Amino acid sequence: MERGDKREAVMRAALELVGEHGFHGSPMAMIAGRAGVAAGTIYRYFESKDVLIRETYGCLEEQLMVSVKAEYPQGGPIRERYLHVCQGLFNYFLASPLEFRFIEQFHNSPYGVACRRDKILGKKEKDIITELFEEGMEQQILKELPLPVFFALTFGPLVNLCRDHILQFIVLDQPLIIRTVEACWDAVKR
Repeated sequence: MERGDKREAVMRAALELVGEHGFHGSPMAMIAGRAGVAAGTIYRYFESKDVLIRETYGCLEEQLMVSVKAEYPQGGPIRERYLHVCQGLFNYFLASPLEFRFIEQFHNSPYGVACRRDKILGKKEKDIITELFEEGMEQQILKELPLPVFFALTFGPLVNLCRDHILQFIVLDQPLIIRTVEACWDAVKR
């Protein structure tokens, strides 16, 4: 296995094991075993388990944003862009349940708290979603709400429904996804 392949194998093993057992239930030795590398090999690529988790999340976030940005109607109406982002999130999460579980666990852990804090407090570069909310408020298309409320009203329902779909509590077909996204829009528009 080449150097880049080993790094990818370690990240994939971490993704799978965290999805199955959580962060604490996925020790480095178990990750190494799943990746087919020696335990010490992981530390050639990742300084610590924390670094491995953060870098794995970073790669997943990039993949998610690539999915959301595909055919993004840049400069289009706020509503059209909002619906596109939400549908893109649904599509990515439903097609990638393992990645969804990792991202969900990350966001509900101390790792995710720090990441969200940096994003909400403007310590990270703004993404298209934050820019969309700010532009919508500036144009008085969206309600005047704090950014965390927009995230909660938009992504809280989407994440919960994706989880319920993966757990087979509900079947999310395209018409239901569209109605749900429109209901989220109704929650944030003026």
